[in-house]
Parts: sequence; C-alpha cells; structure tokens
Amino acid sequence: MSEAQRVDCMKCRYFYVTWDPKFPKGCKAFGFKSHSMPSLTVLSSSGKPCMNFEPKDGLRAP
Repeated sequence: MSEAQRVDCMKCRYFYVTWDPKFPKGCKAFGFKSHSMPSLTVLSSSGKPCMNFEPKDGLRAP
C-alpha cells in the first residue's frame, strides 16, 4: 500500500482506545474493536483502504 492510500486512524474522528486489553483499538464508524489499527483490519477484510476516514476537529485531511 502506498503512502497516499495509507489511513492514519490516530487522526480520525471515529478512532478510539478501548479498555479491552485484547482489542485495544476501536472504530466507531464500523462498530468494531481490534488488536491492530482499524484501518489495517478494514484493508485486510475488504481489500480496500478505509473510506470512512474523517479528520478530527481542528485537523486537516491528509
């Protein structure tokens, strides 16, 4: 995957950190928790980069 397609979950308004040690990262847009970054889980399951990325308030899109 090229840098242009890479999605940075840490800058997305839907990313959150969970209290579950087995699944510490979550995505509110897709409604799941994951061990890895949610954008990588979306890419591996769908074969496409995350299309729900929205920058957090105060941040610009990449």
